[in-house]
Amino acid sequence: MGNRVTRGDFEWVYTEQPHTQRRKEILAKYPEIKTLMGPDPHLKWIVSGMVFMQLLACYLVKDLSWKWIFFWAYGFGGCINHSLTLAIHDISHNVAFGNKQAKWNRWFAIFANLPIGVPYSASFKKYHIDHHRYLGGDSLDVDVPTDFEGWFFCTPLRKLLWLFLQPLFYSLRPLYVNPKAITRMEIFNAVIQFSIDLIIYYLWGLKPIIYLIAGTILCMGLHPISGHFIAEHYMFLKGYETYSYYGPLNWLTFNVGYHMEHHDFPSIPGCRLPMVKKIAAEYYDNLPHHKSWIRVLWDFVFDDSIGPYSRVKRLCKLAKES
Repeated sequence: MGNRVTRGDFEWVYTEQPHTQRRKEILAKYPEIKTLMGPDPHLKWIVSGMVFMQLLACYLVKDLSWKWIFFWAYGFGGCINHSLTLAIHDISHNVAFGNKQAKWNRWFAIFANLPIGVPYSASFKKYHIDHHRYLGGDSLDVDVPTDFEGWFFCTPLRKLLWLFLQPLFYSLRPLYVNPKAITRMEIFNAVIQFSIDLIIYYLWGLKPIIYLIAGTILCMGLHPISGHFIAEHYMFLKGYETYSYYGPLNWLTFNVGYHMEHHDFPSIPGCRLPMVKKIAAEYYDNLPHHKSWIRVLWDFVFDDSIGPYSRVKRLCKLAKES
């Protein structure tokens, strides 16, 4: 089905990631941006409301037929769960309680994890730091697909399958690319998560558990919100490795679409990233950006110049030493 992707390797570059230098320039010109850094006072309340909404949904779906379980998992619950994964993304930068309360952020991320159904937050934190520090770093940034993914998922049908299986690759790729020792927080994350799963199962049966986990898997796969996975760093234009999206789905995703701004200033919470773009408009207005995550998914599948290999990679110092 369709033509094979024309790329046969990643886009290897021998320069540092662009965000560090742009951050220095912007802060020198607009030092007031530092006032945007710090915790988001509303985040903990929004996330708590979403968690309790999903617990209520678990009660409401317990007697539904299986077809409606999967319908609501894809159309409602999975959207909330995907949004919670992006709240966890924000929390990983300590924007729920601030840098001085780092442990509170870790525990709150575990709380935000509960409706997702599987332990996620502690492992995400561990690897996401590397994604910012070593963007595109070979053997360091596990957000970049493996050579196998680039080689095999090279036709429209296979790329469509890759999008559907994205949660699988997203969770297993770190174990192959950059395995790390299990931390104490990951153990706590797993024990608390599976304990809550067992309580839900005891109270309301299997269907709420399937509702939660199916929603997570389906909406991190082939779903409009999942367009952000591709939109953020896949090279749609040569020479550009990070892209923003300024559309309405940012309302559901804690402004993760403002991704250029986020990588420039990861300590600024998502709710204030539009202010970064407004203050330093000349640094962002002329950069290529996406207008639709659905269009991103369509182009990824059917444009034979784009595929899993469409990522910028670099050798970082730590990888060279290893």
